[in-house]
Formats: sequence, structure tokens, C-alpha cells
Amino acid sequence: MSERVLYTKPSITALEAEYAADAAANGWGSRCYDYIVRFEAMFSEHLDVSHAIATSSCTGAMHMGLAALSIGVGDEVILADTNWIATAAPIAHLGATPVFVDIDPASWCIGPQAAERAITARTRAIVATHIYGNLADMDALLDIGRRHGIAIIEDSAEAIGSVWHGGRRAGSMGRFGTFSFHGTKTITTGEGGMFVTEDRELFEKVLTLSNHGRARAQKKQFWPDEIGFKYKMSNIQAALGCAQMVRINELTARKREIFGRYRSLLADLAGVTLNPQPQGTVNGAWMPTAVLDRDLGISREDMVVAFAAANIDARVFFHPLSSLPMFSPRLDNIHAYDIPERAINLPSYHDMTDEQIGRVAGVIARLVEQAGRQAAE
Repeated sequence: MSERVLYTKPSITALEAEYAADAAANGWGSRCYDYIVRFEAMFSEHLDVSHAIATSSCTGAMHMGLAALSIGVGDEVILADTNWIATAAPIAHLGATPVFVDIDPASWCIGPQAAERAITARTRAIVATHIYGNLADMDALLDIGRRHGIAIIEDSAEAIGSVWHGGRRAGSMGRFGTFSFHGTKTITTGEGGMFVTEDRELFEKVLTLSNHGRARAQKKQFWPDEIGFKYKMSNIQAALGCAQMVRINELTARKREIFGRYRSLLADLAGVTLNPQPQGTVNGAWMPTAVLDRDLGISREDMVVAFAAANIDARVFFHPLSSLPMFSPRLDNIHAYDIPERAINLPSYHDMTDEQIGRVAGVIARLVEQAGRQAAE
């Protein structure tokens, strides 16, 4: 059998090993934050934002950002039903209510009109998750936020390399943005995340919360000013991040190159839709995804079985959060419930060969061709 094609793995070179080794050998005492400070500066420069705080996860960044906005019991936060649990969990941890709305069938991200219809007197924020590198309609969402006086937050965990109209990078447009550096992501620190914002006051609040509630202006040693969190990134992780940021253009370009190859190979297949890239935007292509027309009669399970038979890892599209046992079903979110049943994430790690990309595309092509033959019989 052919070598297994993994759905994702990081790109780690001698540069990452060199930086991590230096942090392990020398990054202690007075140098224990050196790589963290450097990583934050490199990331904020790349994103063109004023403030960045490295965190232990994207979830932690979201938790602190929401807490810094004083979101809590009795409040509501609107988000797309198509999401990973990490986006909703911090809302619930703070005692607020996550309100799940339907997605735009074209972008697979939160539908602005659906979000606006869900606004109540208790709404404090809308979270725009840029799913798989696709971009939510930020112009429409920011307009909604201005008109209703609520915060627009960007969950950009999967959107490094994605660019909205006017050259605005994902994560740089909302009240704050969050990113993930999990081992599956375009750049990685193993585990890790980043909080970013243009809001100086919000930055200072999150900076305090991130250090057990100790404000940096506080002169007393071991004196927290409030109860905070411990969501710090380690210096060694940040060293990996610095090396990855040196290579950020290479890493994001390779993701788009793989995505482009899939588009070329699957372009002639009727009924197969890949991640959208509206004119004037750039899709960071973290996770190329194929959505098949319902008329083809090919289910998610059919695709999982076919990929397994070809010795290829395939990842299912996110289930609607409201379908999970800890939440109440929202069957009126028709697109969030429909699309996952006929979609699959495609492998896209950096050192995939053309032969491997072709093997993956071939599975989809054979399924579609088989469905066509059956329909003709």
C-alpha cells in the first residue's frame, strides 16, 4: 500500500531547532522572556497591529479578551454554529450565553444578517471565526458592531495568511483578535496562541490578567491587583515561534500553493466546491476543504471510508456546536447542519508532494465519477 498521507504536520527546520536550543540553554533568569518579547514584536509587525500578547493557547487568548471586556453572567455572545468548541467554551466559562447563528453558505463563516437578527439587549459581542482560512464579511460585521455598540471579535485561529479587502490581515480588524499555534496550524509553537488588539486600554487589561492579575505598573513584589489567569507561553515555545515568523512568507505561500494545486485538479468536477476566495481577498488556505453538492448523493461517511481505503487521513467538517450534548439544538441553522454532512478537509502539510496531492484529489474525483455513473444507470 502507498505511504500514508497525513492531513497535517508542521514544517520544522534547523532554524527552529537552533532557536529552541538557544532558549533551552540560555533563556533563563533575566533572559526568560527574551524570545516571548521578540515573538510578540514579530507577530504584531506582521499583522500591523500595535499590541500582541503571546499565550498558551488561542482559547486562553479568547478567555482573557472576553474577561477584559467584562463579559459575564447574563450577557450573550453571538457566534457561528459552525465552530470548534474552543470558541464557545470561554463564553460559558465566564457565565455568559453563547448564541449560535447560521453560517453564510458561500463563506462557511458567520452570516452577518443572521448575527444581526440575533442581537438582544443582552448582546455584548459577536465573534467572527475565519473558518479554515476563509474570511467572514468583516465590513458588514464591523458596521453592525458600530450601529449596535457591540464588540466584534476575530477568532483567527485558522486564518494566519488570510487578508481582507484593503490589505487588512485577519485578526487585525476587530476589537481584538486571537490566533492559534497548535501543531496543526500554518505556524506552530506546539501549543500556543496570541492575543492582538489596537486598543491600548484593552491590551493593558489583558496583560494584567495574563500575569495572575499583576499590573505591570504595580511596584510591590508578588502583589496581584485582581484575580487573573495563567495563560503564558514558555520562552522555548516562543523561540520556535520566532523561527516560524522568520519563515512566515514561505509557510503561508506554500499553503496557498497546495490549495491552488487542489483547485486546478478538481476544477473540472461538477458539484465540488473548495474554499472561497472573493476578489480582493487572500485565503490563507490553512485547511483546503471540499464541499460536495447534495445532488451527488455522496455523504461525509462515504468520503471518510474512501480516504481510509486510499491510506489518506481526512478530517471531517466541524459539527454544529448546537448539536453537541452540552447545548440545545438549533435546527433552524440549516447551513451549519447541512454542509458538514457532505464536506471533508483535505491534507495540506507543507512538504506534500504533487503525487500525494494528486492521490488526495483522485479520491474525490473517483467518488464523483462513480456517483455520475450510478445516476446515469
